[in-house]
Amino acid sequence: MDGKSPITELKGIGEKTQKLFGKLNIRTVDELLAAYPKDYELFREPVRIDSAESGKVCAVHAAVAGIPNEKRIRRLSILNVNLSDGSGSLQLTFFNMPFLKKTLRQGGYYVFRGLVQSRGAAKVMEQPKIFSWEDYRKLADRLLPRYSLTKGLTNQAIQKHVRQALSLCDFEQEYYSDVFLSENGLISRRRALEDIHFPENYDALILARKRLVFDEFFEFLFLMRQNRDFGRQLESGFRMPETADTARFLERLPFPLTRAQSKVWQEIQADMEGPYCMNRLIQGDVGSGKTIVALLALLTAAANGYQGALMAPTEVLAVQHFETVQDYVERYSLIFRPVLLVGSMTAKEKREAYGRIASGEANLIIGTHALIQEKVQYQSLALAVTDEQHRFGVRQRERLAEKGAYPHILVMSATPIPRTLAIILYGDLHISVIDELPANRLPIKNCVVNTAYRPKAYQFIAEQVEQGRQAYVICPQVEGDSEDAEGGAALENVVDYAEKLRNVLPESIRVAHLHGKMRPGDKNRIMEEFAARDIDVLVSTTVIEVGINVPNATVMMVENAERFGLAQLHQLRGRVGRGKHQSYCIFLSADEKKESMERLQILNRSNDGFFIASEDLKLRGPGELFGIRQSGDFSFRLGDIYSDAAVLKQASEAVDRLLEQDPGLERQENACLKRHLAEASSNSVDFRTI
Repeated sequence: MDGKSPITELKGIGEKTQKLFGKLNIRTVDELLAAYPKDYELFREPVRIDSAESGKVCAVHAAVAGIPNEKRIRRLSILNVNLSDGSGSLQLTFFNMPFLKKTLRQGGYYVFRGLVQSRGAAKVMEQPKIFSWEDYRKLADRLLPRYSLTKGLTNQAIQKHVRQALSLCDFEQEYYSDVFLSENGLISRRRALEDIHFPENYDALILARKRLVFDEFFEFLFLMRQNRDFGRQLESGFRMPETADTARFLERLPFPLTRAQSKVWQEIQADMEGPYCMNRLIQGDVGSGKTIVALLALLTAAANGYQGALMAPTEVLAVQHFETVQDYVERYSLIFRPVLLVGSMTAKEKREAYGRIASGEANLIIGTHALIQEKVQYQSLALAVTDEQHRFGVRQRERLAEKGAYPHILVMSATPIPRTLAIILYGDLHISVIDELPANRLPIKNCVVNTAYRPKAYQFIAEQVEQGRQAYVICPQVEGDSEDAEGGAALENVVDYAEKLRNVLPESIRVAHLHGKMRPGDKNRIMEEFAARDIDVLVSTTVIEVGINVPNATVMMVENAERFGLAQLHQLRGRVGRGKHQSYCIFLSADEKKESMERLQILNRSNDGFFIASEDLKLRGPGELFGIRQSGDFSFRLGDIYSDAAVLKQASEAVDRLLEQDPGLERQENACLKRHLAEASSNSVDFRTI
């Protein structure tokens, strides 16, 4: 059995289980082994009851004090059990588990593990797991993996199949040389896969994760830099002088460009007039005015008789861009003849769009990745602008080039990446920064609070909705499984939280939920309904980080804010503050440790994304394995550019050394690496779409 074998070759995986794994995009053994644990359950030594911290998952070894008391409320059975260990008392509550009344004997000692909560002066645990002392000792200090699940597939089942795959799979030969592994302090790939799933201890986990993260960064950077276009200036077939159209547009706009916008616009003009193809990245916070600058560039292309394309990450955002351009055409008499092209259009609508694009009738094409499909033939594509696509891949650029000469490329990003990392990740792009907001933008008001603030937050959201506004609530998980495996506070999940809000908010408030596991059509529908004000409160995962623009939304509330990186929290905050009304961001932390609250206070003090990104880089370290991804915009499966900044730099230096010593990977010791990278180049979506 090798990595390409279907998972049905593993014992116990039949048609039904195969379909469940399919929902997690796992079809082969390689894909199963690459479905890394989302976190790990650490069975720490039991603590005394008086040392059990509220808001933490703890284990206590204690005796049942008194006879368990059962009561019923309609169909619900509630069993209360009191514990004592001589240092204090703890109340357990079990729901619909009446049989425990006979199992838990008065005076019997057990280990109970669960989330400790405070109710007044009392400490309580709901639905704790129960172990004998002997069974718990076997688990003590072990790290057990926890995976992303789907209904019908348990964590235990995935563990069993992963163990089987690790024991039966014939792994490909190690592709780094022994010298390379030694120079970079890396363990073998086989050992890394074994230890990422079933680490003996925390140190083994750190080394396994470093190897796998290094692989992701190394492959991405090598393939990008090896490409024949990397670092090479291409002669431009579309030299575009400035026209009166852009000057008239700027005169008619009801606001002047900021100093930063003007500077970036001058850089773009120089690129488009110059002898080489533009290859530029515009970085700027949400609301800094990147889109207006991009429209000026697209208007320059149209005025010079060429076509421009604007590619957005979601259909909803593409439609919003299209409607904005149409409004500008009518209001300011612009020469754009725009056409929309997205996947959900009917075959007839697409054919009509293809015809207008091929004939040149449309000089501005707005859409999603549908813009680079084979059926789209441009007459004279001179400029491609990508919005929130953090890397417009070299392959996508080649695809556009195959439709004609190389177009100018302009990439817009609201992710505030520190310059040291941006140079590594965007080494083939010139970087422009819009580092100020227009004068008419109201700064977002922030607050960092603990969970006791929730009732006030709910009341505030209700008041904002009553005034005609809308709100986002962000949760770190999709559904269920809310216990934090590393012994922190419970994690809120989207599905249950949306139901909770329906119960605590007035009935007139329309609540919906959104997450990445939903079908694309359902996600689009929910975002469209929210944009159309048919939904008042949207409970979501970070899937809304990009791809939706709702100026009427004025509240962003983030649950378990301590579990996100500062840069990602800043990105989420950028979903509000887009309209004329005052906006607010509420960061709720379930972890009240001083260092956690101080970290979040950085967001309270500053709305500057670049300052926050640099602070994030200082504060977050590679030892923090259990947090939510901070830079979800990059398509790395495991690596995070903030937490793993040191590994990113190390991989970059390793790529530079290797390309200098053996640019064609012709040496014998690099033969396996050459085969591996060739396969990664042909199979991996990540490296061409990041």
